[in-house]
Amino acid sequence: MTDSTQTTTTTTHDPDAVAKVRELVKDERTCMFTTIGPDGAIVSRPMATQDVEFDGDLWFFASASSPKVSEVQADPRVNIGYAGSSSWVSVSGTAEVVRDVAKNKELWNPFAEAWFANGPEDPDVVLLKVSSDTAEYWDTPGGRVASVIALVKSKVTGDRPDVGENETVQL
Repeated sequence: MTDSTQTTTTTTHDPDAVAKVRELVKDERTCMFTTIGPDGAIVSRPMATQDVEFDGDLWFFASASSPKVSEVQADPRVNIGYAGSSSWVSVSGTAEVVRDVAKNKELWNPFAEAWFANGPEDPDVVLLKVSSDTAEYWDTPGGRVASVIALVKSKVTGDRPDVGENETVQL
C-alpha cells in the first residue's frame, strides 16, 4: 500500500491543529472504535460519538455487559477512526468505563434511546470516555474528485501526488 499523503507530516500541540481535528470530527457521529481483545486481536466496531465538542475527550454509550467494556477494562488502549467525504481522522488514546447517571443524562439523545430503551438510569448503561493522546488527520479539500485528479496528474508527471494535508496533533 502506498502512502498517498504529502511528503511532509508534522506533529504539533498547536491549539489551531486541535481546532482542525474538532472541525473534521464534528459532523462524523459514527466512527470505528478499536480495542484489544482478550486474545490480543485488534477488534473494531461502529460506535456513535456522543459528545461532538471535541476537546481531546470522546464519549460513547455502551452496555456494561458488552465485550468492548471488558476489553477496555483489561487493556485501555484504543483507537477511534472517522471517515468523512474528504477527510479521515485517527484518534489514539486510553479509555475508561464511567458509571455516572448524571453524565448519562447530560449526553442522552434519541440515538442512545434507540439502543438503550430503559433510559439513562439503567444500570447496564455505562459510558466509555476516551482520553486522546494524539490524532492524525488527512484532509483533502475538494474531496475524492480532487484526490483522483491529483493521482492522475502524479501518474503523468511522475511526481508524488499532493492530495491534501496530513498532520499528527498532540492532545
